[in-house]
Amino acid sequence: MEVTMFFPLLLLICSHSTAQPQPESDNEIIPLGDNQTRQPANVSLPQPTCPQDIHAVLREMSGLLAEQRVELRHLQRENDVQAAKLRKLEQLQREQEKLNQQVKAQAAKLRELEKSNQQVKEQAGELTAIKARTNLTENQVEALRRETEGKRVAFTAALSSSETTIGPFNTQTNLVFTQVITNIGNAYNTDTGFFIAPVKGVYHFELYICAYGDPSYGSAVWLVRNGHNICIAYERQPSYFGKSANGATLLLEVGDVVFLRLDANSEVYDNEHHQSTFSGHLLFTM
Repeated sequence: MEVTMFFPLLLLICSHSTAQPQPESDNEIIPLGDNQTRQPANVSLPQPTCPQDIHAVLREMSGLLAEQRVELRHLQRENDVQAAKLRKLEQLQREQEKLNQQVKAQAAKLRELEKSNQQVKEQAGELTAIKARTNLTENQVEALRRETEGKRVAFTAALSSSETTIGPFNTQTNLVFTQVITNIGNAYNTDTGFFIAPVKGVYHFELYICAYGDPSYGSAVWLVRNGHNICIAYERQPSYFGKSANGATLLLEVGDVVFLRLDANSEVYDNEHHQSTFSGHLLFTM
């Protein structure tokens, strides 16, 4: 490119150097002979261009060309630097795009994780609620079990397991039915003969009394609550074998005591067949 620019410029300089303007004459005409052409006076003929001027121009142009070369190399270096920076910038842009993609992917994973955490929290809340309901249900079941156990009260006890006659005595005597047939709830005590109410409620009691007939003594047994006689099973005959029975439904408070008491001048009999028994059970709580 430098050479192609230099030659047109050199031709222009050369043409300018060779085409020198001619000075005008004073319009003085020198007379000549008839066969001679008249020529103006003081006419100067074209002079050849000075080689020193051309060399000076060439040197100047060479200097300019060298400067242009230096400037071109400088521009080329700057262009290379800018191209390197551009490539670096493009690389950084690609890396930035990759980072953006990674950030988007991480953000998506974070959203999924947050969603999972929310689900875990919801599930934990549900489990807590279920556990609370379970505990409540267990407490209700336990209370119901205790209540049900409290409602499961029933007993039957016989006076003796062998042939036995008790009485007659001058005073009323408490009877202890030692042979337990049923004692659900363990409310009947075989050591004292007492039934102690475990819960407030309505209870039903029955007593069956057996005795041999005797012209002097009868068979009389009281159903007693807290020391007070409620009802009596009574039978008196002079001979043979006799039985009597009675029962009552009572409203008892917790801790009330029910038992049987042999009346004065009375007797009661039992054997291995359990002829005389004392029974009771809870009808419903109050």
